[in-house]
Amino acid sequence: MDLQTRKLNVIEYLIGLTDESIFSVFEEIVNESKSGGAKTNKPLTQQDLIERARKSNHDYLVGDFKDQEQLETESKNW
Repeated sequence: MDLQTRKLNVIEYLIGLTDESIFSVFEEIVNESKSGGAKTNKPLTQQDLIERARKSNHDYLVGDFKDQEQLETESKNW
């Protein structure tokens, strides 16, 4: 598949996109690309890890997660 076709496929995907969180990730990548660089991977602090764990626990308790079956189904549509 040539680059032009791939670009058109991405545009079509974006037009049909309704999930704002996915769009935000894409937008961030575009903005980083425009600014000339990607994020540097810096080590997480202990506080960062604790905060991520708290958020993960909260998301799980309120049902904001996907199980293995949902992820496998979703990945087939990539």
